Amino acid sequence: MSDLPRKAVTRTAKLAALPLGFAGRATWGLGKRIVGESAELVGRELQQRTADQLFKVLGELKGGAMKFGQALSVFESALPEEVAGPYRAALTKLQEAAPPMPTRTVHGVLAERLGEDWQELFQTFDDKPAAAASIGQVHRAVWHDGREVAVKVQYPGAGEALLSDLNQLSRFARLLGPLVPGMDVKPLITELRDRVSEELDYGLEAQAQRTHAEEFAGDPDVVVPDVVHQCDQVLVTEWLDGTPLSEVIADGTEEQRDRAGQLLARFLFSGPARTGLLHADPHPGNFRLLPGGPGGEDDWRLGVLDFGTVDRLPGGLPAPIGEALRMTLDGEAEAVYEMLCAEGFVKESVELDPDAVLDYLLPIIEPARVESFTFTRGWMRSQAARIADVRSPAYQLAKQLNLPPAYLLIHRVTLSTIGVLCQLGATVRLRDELEDWLPEFVPGESGEEEEAAQA
Repeated sequence: MSDLPRKAVTRTAKLAALPLGFAGRATWGLGKRIVGESAELVGRELQQRTADQLFKVLGELKGGAMKFGQALSVFESALPEEVAGPYRAALTKLQEAAPPMPTRTVHGVLAERLGEDWQELFQTFDDKPAAAASIGQVHRAVWHDGREVAVKVQYPGAGEALLSDLNQLSRFARLLGPLVPGMDVKPLITELRDRVSEELDYGLEAQAQRTHAEEFAGDPDVVVPDVVHQCDQVLVTEWLDGTPLSEVIADGTEEQRDRAGQLLARFLFSGPARTGLLHADPHPGNFRLLPGGPGGEDDWRLGVLDFGTVDRLPGGLPAPIGEALRMTLDGEAEAVYEMLCAEGFVKESVELDPDAVLDYLLPIIEPARVESFTFTRGWMRSQAARIADVRSPAYQLAKQLNLPPAYLLIHRVTLSTIGVLCQLGATVRLRDELEDWLPEFVPGESGEEEEAAQA
């Protein structure tokens, strides 16, 4: 597949074939059980075959299909190892690459948006894409002033493809649920669909990236490439070398994994506090590990790419998050419950036992209870299994909780980041980052800072 399949009928047919394939494999599985194979073994094989087909189709289609695949891929830590292992390579491929669009199409977009003499803007331009993602692909080039740059070119028809795919995927979201135990896939698809126009607007992306680049300029831990030029369907930014996080996940040393995990957690919580924006696409393809951290060339920094999806949080992360987290750690069941009710996590028509709510929350926030925590796939799987088991109190309670719209993206980004930390197997001092950056996690700190600012 060398171009973005733009015809709705073509894309719909490919996506529509997925649930038919799922149904066919279910019949195959029934036959295997009839001839005596165990239900558990057949179930795992069925799940593996389903995932293989799903990610193959999503990768070919790009657009919203691939966007969904990338969002889903960070949750592979929740799957049983014998299921996740065989197709982890397919997920990594989704995070880093997709079939490129033809050179003539790329040149056509550049001529239309930058002018017929667009080649004069560059000393060199590599026609072979360095990376390809859901709505555009990146080419390496040298800008006319000698700077190495990344040229992001949007696929023609990307907007139509995004909406078409996500609408189609939402129709059979229920069938995708078993791929990620304990996660409701439909709200994820809805949220991706709601942000289509923002994702396609390279002007908004350039603005968000400039804000981050300015704030993190000279930062010893985080590197954000600056914007060089932007227009409709084309975004030119400084080139960023480094080791993709997917490679660190696959082959990195323990030191690299821990450093990447610490910096990922730091960026998650410090970004909103420092810029008023939350980077909302935390899959491994958007991060690089670069040498030259505070300890010198043998130390590491985190490079951050792709600001196409951000959550605008002018005051940083909402203070109730830090306050509720602190009170949960302190065992203040009644106070936590009152805050969850006030913020809309518990609807007025629902009444829950505050102690049961506390018991539900404590295992999830375990990483914040200790000085350092090692995130593992096993821990992620245990959390997913606890919430997915229909017999467990956690499952029953989770069904009664509500996720207010204002917290939806924050929730997904946090979950996704935890998923990446588990893929890394990183040991992280999460509590340090919460104390430094999360409003109200340390009592009264935000108020003191505001008073100091006013004085």
